[in-house]
Amino acid sequence: MADDPWVDDASAALLTDQYQLTMVQAYWREEMFETAVFSLFVRRLPEGWNYLLACGLDDALRYLERVRFDEDALAYLATLDGFSADFLGWLRDFRFTGSVDALPEGTPFFAEEPILVVEAPLPEAQLVETFLMNQVHLQTLLASKGARVVTAAQGRTVVDFGLRRTHGTDAGMKGARAFWIAGVDGTSNVLAGRAYGIPLNGTMAHSYVQAHDDERDAFRAFSALYPGTVLLVDTYDTLEGVRHVAELADQLGPDFAVRGIRLDSGDLAALARDARHILDDAGLGSVGIIASGGLDEYEVARLVRAGAPIDGFGVGTAMAVSKDAPSLDTAYKLTSYAGRGRLKLSPGKEILPGHNQVWRQDRDGRAVRDVIAPATPRGDVPHGRALLRRVMEHGARVEAGREGLDTIRLRVRAETDRLPSAIRSLEPAHPPYPVVVGDELRQRQQRLAERLKPGSAS
Repeated sequence: MADDPWVDDASAALLTDQYQLTMVQAYWREEMFETAVFSLFVRRLPEGWNYLLACGLDDALRYLERVRFDEDALAYLATLDGFSADFLGWLRDFRFTGSVDALPEGTPFFAEEPILVVEAPLPEAQLVETFLMNQVHLQTLLASKGARVVTAAQGRTVVDFGLRRTHGTDAGMKGARAFWIAGVDGTSNVLAGRAYGIPLNGTMAHSYVQAHDDERDAFRAFSALYPGTVLLVDTYDTLEGVRHVAELADQLGPDFAVRGIRLDSGDLAALARDARHILDDAGLGSVGIIASGGLDEYEVARLVRAGAPIDGFGVGTAMAVSKDAPSLDTAYKLTSYAGRGRLKLSPGKEILPGHNQVWRQDRDGRAVRDVIAPATPRGDVPHGRALLRRVMEHGARVEAGREGLDTIRLRVRAETDRLPSAIRSLEPAHPPYPVVVGDELRQRQQRLAERLKPGSAS
């Protein structure tokens, strides 16, 4: 066994499903090196969700640029049955040499629309499937969930508190990035703060208060060390904790610099109202109220609708694991090989053949419809904005594949503002946003389907 199970650039080549390697060896043996096109897309949206946000492209491109089989990886593969020495020699020189078209990160999109289109020699395009799906799936899911929480907060601060309950370390890092892209205002994740430049936010845990013999001593010591802090007031009795903050303000006078209090349990709306009265009566109108504890977008929206005087929300588990929709029906499918469209006819899992583009049609500054059509149509180009951009050529990023987080974050705001209000809502939209398959692409699909039916001449 390896003594280091952490995934890094050196080991990422082995972060794949075994059947990718067995298929690649079969392609290699059959000399099937012609150009393939694979499309990565989501078959259907989670129930009740109206759109998704594309995310994970940066990590996908980083992987494609750096994926290598080093000597340790090759030595391990040599211990497995079925891989020839000649094939392992070919893997030693493996490099991704293809191109990628992609939705820019932060772009809202819908079911069946390609997120990534990979064009490369067949073994290369096949081998990278698992890693690309792994990264794009998670980050798209979490960015989309984060956007829903931000929508629910209606301009109030939202902070990511989810690290301790994410599904592993990579999910904690990539989740913090995805949430920041979606409009979340900060994170408690210190490593994500360093890696991505995300503002850090944190208060205190109940254990700090419990470790002191008196809650008031804990508040006094912590606020002295960290002026401008937020004090957690619900360890014993929430409203008594708020009164202790007011007492501390009276004792410290002009030296009092506490920025806020945090409510983490109970009836948050009622407690926020009572806490606000206590603080205001003590002349502490500038002290804000932060709520946390089991929040998701629906609870945040309920608190906002109720008029609870809450200035911000710390959202953890439900956002970090996308509790109500923990996965997307993501697929990475071959749509063309050797210049010919490829199809799959399994019920409910049909494929749109060829190398395709998504055209977004706007009217009066609002998106009204998307059309999926060939990237190089034979007839007229559909009216609208072409959403997928070339982000990689010959295995290296081009300028469009090097966007910074600030650019992506601004795109989320601009592009979601273009969506119809019903699509931006947390409520299921009726009807959903229209996505149609263009006539040329539909006819191409039908011709291929006819050719592939049993008994048809190929």
